[in-house]
Amino acid sequence: MDIHDALEIVSKTDPGMVRSHNEDSVTYDADIGLVVLADGMGGYNAGEVASGIAVSVLSTEVRHSLQDARPEDSGGAGEELGVALLRDNVKKANLSIFRAAQSQPQYAGMGTTIVSALFYDDRVAVVHVGDSRMYRLRGEVLECVTRDHSLLQEQIDSGMISKEDARMSKNKNLVTRAVGIDADVEPELHVHDVEVGDIYLLCSDGLNDMVEDGDIGTTVQMLQNNLPLAATQLIQLANDNGGRDNVSVILVKVKGRYSAPRGWWQKLYSWFGN
Repeated sequence: MDIHDALEIVSKTDPGMVRSHNEDSVTYDADIGLVVLADGMGGYNAGEVASGIAVSVLSTEVRHSLQDARPEDSGGAGEELGVALLRDNVKKANLSIFRAAQSQPQYAGMGTTIVSALFYDDRVAVVHVGDSRMYRLRGEVLECVTRDHSLLQEQIDSGMISKEDARMSKNKNLVTRAVGIDADVEPELHVHDVEVGDIYLLCSDGLNDMVEDGDIGTTVQMLQNNLPLAATQLIQLANDNGGRDNVSVILVKVKGRYSAPRGWWQKLYSWFGN
């Protein structure tokens, strides 16, 4: 099945109940199976500038690179092109933001989190920096497949604080890694197998800080056949609980297999092998 037909993608973003403007940026390209979400930080409008640069660079560069290539092709160093593109272009976005902040005083210190996924060959490659997340609903189980780059996550990992107490912590928004703060950044990358029926949720911390994971999972599961309503309901839950931050969501439902085109030798093996 073509990637465009295999995936249903919905996105929604909202300033929340407290912030005067929205520093989140979201986009997706159904034709190549790419989704991107960024949560900007910085004074005045610098946060939205940073998140906008990150989303624009990543989506434009990946789309351009895949015009004449496939994400499962070799990208060098034994790595698939899709994985290399996510890493390289997050680094490119990082440098663009860093240089803009250096050259324009009103943007000094701006940065952004990012989480992005590229779906191909019945898998998904995920890159993230900061505390924007990707969850997967498989059957009745919601699992967070990214790990926050944050002081709070480090405290949880070291046993200093429990997950339950972490929800009440004042350190929620202290990220240990962000795009654009330094001249270089190290994105975290993983590849996961997907199954038909999976639903993937990308979100800014404006959702998971306001809404318990259990309520997120219940909402997505109940509304899995109406993703636009699911996105609206998730944002409404965050706002009903205080809406202290901008909140953005992207939902991706896997409706069919989207295996890579197989070469002639693979087809021969499938016909005559075993």
